[in-house]
Amino acid sequence: IRIQAIRGFPLLGKDAEFISKIADILGQLLTSEENVERDAVHKALMSLIRQDVKNSLQPLFKHVESGSEIREKIICFLRDKVFPVKAELLKPQAEMERYITDLIKKSVQDVTGLEFKLFMDFLRSLSIFGDTAPRESFQELIEIIQAQADLDAQFDVSDIDHIERWTSCIYMALPIFTRGASSSKFLNYFAKQIVPVFDKIPEEKKLDLLKTVAASSPYAVAQDSRQLLPSVVQLLKKYMPGKKVDDINHNYVECLLYTFHHLAHKTPNTTNSLCGYKIVTGQPSDRLGEDFSEHYKDFIERLTGTEDTVRAASKRLTQGMADFNKAISSAKTEEEKTKIKADQQKSTMTMRSYNNILAMSQPLHGKSPLFIGDKKITLSWMEQPKKPAASTAGGKRTQPASNGNAPLNKKGRGDGGMHNQLVNRAFEGLPRGGGRGSGRGRGRGGRGRGWGYR
Repeated sequence: IRIQAIRGFPLLGKDAEFISKIADILGQLLTSEENVERDAVHKALMSLIRQDVKNSLQPLFKHVESGSEIREKIICFLRDKVFPVKAELLKPQAEMERYITDLIKKSVQDVTGLEFKLFMDFLRSLSIFGDTAPRESFQELIEIIQAQADLDAQFDVSDIDHIERWTSCIYMALPIFTRGASSSKFLNYFAKQIVPVFDKIPEEKKLDLLKTVAASSPYAVAQDSRQLLPSVVQLLKKYMPGKKVDDINHNYVECLLYTFHHLAHKTPNTTNSLCGYKIVTGQPSDRLGEDFSEHYKDFIERLTGTEDTVRAASKRLTQGMADFNKAISSAKTEEEKTKIKADQQKSTMTMRSYNNILAMSQPLHGKSPLFIGDKKITLSWMEQPKKPAASTAGGKRTQPASNGNAPLNKKGRGDGGMHNQLVNRAFEGLPRGGGRGSGRGRGRGGRGRGWGYR
């Protein structure tokens, strides 16, 4: 009788006055543990949504926004049943896409990391945020991500949840930066809030932060570059020794040199006072009349010391890598082979990092250096560009690589490229329907949903 009643609910929806109330009731029945009953609820809700999309979705999103006990069940329903048929439901397209965008913007005030990624992936799939959308549309997406990253809050170095949320949000924003949205708030936050306390950040989080800034640096405008460069040079001097040493943190140096090149390319004369370079742009900010020779001498010494250290380490690594194939062939168990292959891959990435450092440091030795402002350098942890296949007459061009958006239920750490590595790692371990993490309270009421980081 109960299941028959559920199946009959959409018939009452012929009167628009009752649709929102019926959708609300059906939403509450999503908690059913009985498969047959839950299937009936799904079908009844979809039938109701097809009758009146606006009045049916509004009460469902209200539960997500308010933090209702059934919010996770509703999010699963939206993900599995509603979002896949958006083309059928959202008509007229522009009007309905704007309507559901506004619903989502209200709902993401208090969500877990997995839930936020789900909603952002859905928004990016809408035509109003498609390839032909105006720049303002992409800026709207960035502002949603900025709100999640808590860029208006004071940075608390002891708040691991905030550090990881900030890092994951900026990686999520990278594809949108490429469409012209501004990265200013993220980069300025890094310079003003994070760099002053960088030493106090847990070691395992520092590299993620530097990777985010390196990946974002190609999209910085000149004004942001001027503000961020002093912080980058400050960190470079910290991690580049003035003489040859046994080893350096090559990952940090690679990130910082990459960031330095891209920022300096946008505003070269800023390096006059920071590194003692003599670069004439004709602007009053050139400061060519001042003597920064000590800065130049110090910076070149650090570059030279770093290069000497990297060359020596690279030589040692090359000698060691020759033994990997022998070790694999002589390994007796699959576990041994797997471990050796993992060490081999790690050594390969380290060698890429060494090569990148040398490639980026060498153009910086002159009084008027060459700053690399293109993408000739591929950072060591990013997916390496494939060599173009030999073209044949009449053959088709190879398809470009995908943008690295792995499916929601995948846990890839690197297959999707640099952007997905950190985002996927941040969302690993969360239940498929979203989970309530132990981070600090977010949104209205401070329910403490956090992003579930561990």
